[in-house]
Amino acid sequence: MNSSPFPPPSATGDDTALPARMLREARAVLRAESAGLQAMIAAMEDGNAGDGGLGAAFIAAVEGIWSGNRRVVVTGMGKSGHIGRKIQATLASTGTPAIFVHPAEASHGDLGMLQKGDAVLAISNSGETAEMADIISHARRFGLLLIAMTARAGSTLAQAADIVLLLPDAPEACPIGLAPTTSSTMQLALGDALAIVLLQRRGFSASDFGIFHPGGRLGTRLRRVRELMHAGESMPLGPPDMELRRVIVEMTRKAFGCMGVVDAHGRLLGLITDHDLRLALGRDLDHTLAADIMNPTPQTIGPDLLAAEALRVMNDRPRPISSIFALDEAGHAVGILHLHDLLRAGIA
Repeated sequence: MNSSPFPPPSATGDDTALPARMLREARAVLRAESAGLQAMIAAMEDGNAGDGGLGAAFIAAVEGIWSGNRRVVVTGMGKSGHIGRKIQATLASTGTPAIFVHPAEASHGDLGMLQKGDAVLAISNSGETAEMADIISHARRFGLLLIAMTARAGSTLAQAADIVLLLPDAPEACPIGLAPTTSSTMQLALGDALAIVLLQRRGFSASDFGIFHPGGRLGTRLRRVRELMHAGESMPLGPPDMELRRVIVEMTRKAFGCMGVVDAHGRLLGLITDHDLRLALGRDLDHTLAADIMNPTPQTIGPDLLAAEALRVMNDRPRPISSIFALDEAGHAVGILHLHDLLRAGIA
């Protein structure tokens, strides 16, 4: 017997209507899940009224986690558990300490992972997941903040919780109404909302995000100039009274295509580039000084600037530059960044 929602190929081989039907049913799923999200948005509009609805509960959950500086222990079974793992990962990566505890494993020793002061985010659409009984009881026994995410206000989970994030009634996108689809989408979206509002509440920045994402493309783009720049003896530097002949030697030896002109304390006074050298080659090499040909107002950056932002600064000029000096707050040259450094790091 064929259990698929799609009809079998016709005996005549005429399946031309099948692709259109598949797309029609796919759109129906997306519309159903979108309707669930719209219902949740509407349910959250009560937040300022304080009437006990989803909006007020959401605010209470955010403040309960943030003001108590709590770690969030996320738990859920089945599809809710899969959603819970994603919510836990999003919380942790955006500055809210979080772990996932499987409710069945909790009953066999993992309850020891819960600590005083934690908040437990328990996710169950029905609110009657039997495997969650022990973790709910543990949270009550030790006075942990229990936040329920459920679609049943009268459920065991909702009745036990301190805060109930009540999902609005919305039909599942599954045509037989059994597979968690709309409900799990709402859980995921509400978890994302919780993580992002907590992120904004604590003033979490892009640089903070980079700390938790050192690998992959995100980690690469969030690296700092100081992680890539050349410092110390690697920098092409010279005093303002350095003869042009020695300037050429220094620039050739360091191979950055430029030289920083610094005072006795290492403060950058100007910059000489290959272009400046070409313009000065007709001069007396022994009596022309670095100060005579330098640009006194070169483009510079700070060592704590994002490397991706440094690339924008280097390119956002009438004539893009291939090297740029990094200065500290007092104007001392602390490093030099070359376009090749950005290429090697995968940023350019």
